[in-house]
Amino acid sequence: MSTASGTSLNAARRRVDLDHLASSSVDLLVVGGGVTGAGVALDAASRGLSVCLVEAHDLAFGTSRWSSKLVHGGLRYLAQGEVGLAYESAVERGILMTRTAPHLVRALPQLVPLHGRSHDQVVMAGLRAGDALRRLARTPSRVLPGPRHVPAVEALALVPGLRRADLRGGLLSFDGQLVDDARLVVALARTAAGFGARVVTRARVTSLTGRGADVVDVLTGSSLHIAARAVVNAAGVWAGGLVPGVRLRPSRGSHLVLSASTLGVAGTALTVPIPGARNRFALVLPQRDGRVYVGLTDEPVDGPIPDVPTVPESDVDFLLAAASSVLERPLGRDDVLGAFAGLRPLLDTGGGPSADLSRRHAVLTADGVTTVVGGKLTTYRRMAADAVDATGLTAVRCRTASLPLVGAGRAAGPPDLVARYGTEAPRVAEVGEVAWAVRHEGALTADDVLDRRTRIGLVPADRAAAEPAVTRQVAEALSTDPDRTTPQP
Repeated sequence: MSTASGTSLNAARRRVDLDHLASSSVDLLVVGGGVTGAGVALDAASRGLSVCLVEAHDLAFGTSRWSSKLVHGGLRYLAQGEVGLAYESAVERGILMTRTAPHLVRALPQLVPLHGRSHDQVVMAGLRAGDALRRLARTPSRVLPGPRHVPAVEALALVPGLRRADLRGGLLSFDGQLVDDARLVVALARTAAGFGARVVTRARVTSLTGRGADVVDVLTGSSLHIAARAVVNAAGVWAGGLVPGVRLRPSRGSHLVLSASTLGVAGTALTVPIPGARNRFALVLPQRDGRVYVGLTDEPVDGPIPDVPTVPESDVDFLLAAASSVLERPLGRDDVLGAFAGLRPLLDTGGGPSADLSRRHAVLTADGVTTVVGGKLTTYRRMAADAVDATGLTAVRCRTASLPLVGAGRAAGPPDLVARYGTEAPRVAEVGEVAWAVRHEGALTADDVLDRRTRIGLVPADRAAAEPAVTRQVAEALSTDPDRTTPQP
């Protein structure tokens, strides 16, 4: 889909949409601007329904920006015996990489280092099973090559920072990696807007029924009622606060941000077996900006849900130790540039560790509202389709499996911008990333730009250095509307 006025989100369009919603109803109201909510809005709008999405903060404000940035084939699910879920993940990964968002997803080489008496035969059997799913999902090997054993010399060439003592080689496989999870959410929301969806951020729901919601405009303090034929609650870990009949058991997934040069990691990720744990691995994930994310924890969280989760010291220690176990240079606290954590909206199915709870999504009807919870970023499209189907609003079948998101297609321009904006890269280069975020991607504040349209905010020192300039540029962009393309209701 090419750039057009219909896909642009900005302050002017937001005002128009709010004015329209104050006096008109929609077919479907979606609550939540994460990957699931944006996916629901796109699915419904592309089927011809009138749609409004409201988000209390900003697009990708919650869990959707705190993921590992992976589009994975469900290997872990396969190990747990959830073959159907693993296959679903493999299929959805293939759709993202080959049809809907090839500009946002790349093949990521992943190495399992083999030190000492590693159980490489067991791990390789799992990798081959995952590759069988890749073939069943019809994802070409040119997109995701099959796994293979590599000798120690090649393992060190791929990851120079590996511990050399007792290194016998490694197992190399490939999975999908998002250039950024928040960019996927923005692309979904803008594509939905291109189909007529009204996407309104800074709109907090104060009460919700199956026929609409009372909403407060956070920017002005004014209130309005949005009437709808059906409502989908896609508020993630906050879903239970809107519909009390929904019981969730959030799980925290923490990550550390480090420098690639510190770790001796380049373009190949590391999958690190956790000693004493079955089918549990730590991930060392290189990024295009020279950073590395080290994750991932899976700890239950009790009590009120914070807007921005924090990473406890215990998680920092665990992740540093896990990564250090396979590296030549042990990592310490001084190496940590930043940290982030997301809360998984898992359905409460009883006792046991949160790591054992299924990642299969659920679509529930409670108090007249359709709520979609659980699942993974990779399978957002299936979650969205099931939620729209559950509303009974239309007999038109889901069409998003073949619907390219904004920016998809052959692209030219600065490589760094192409990797994040696809075909829109030349226009972004003309106006600048901050102005583009404000005029076309719905950014309303410097925080939106620093923490979600770009990921500068993941490293506090970088954020502090960039904030004054970004604040000034956001103010300048908000004061002008050079394209004069705000759609009318």
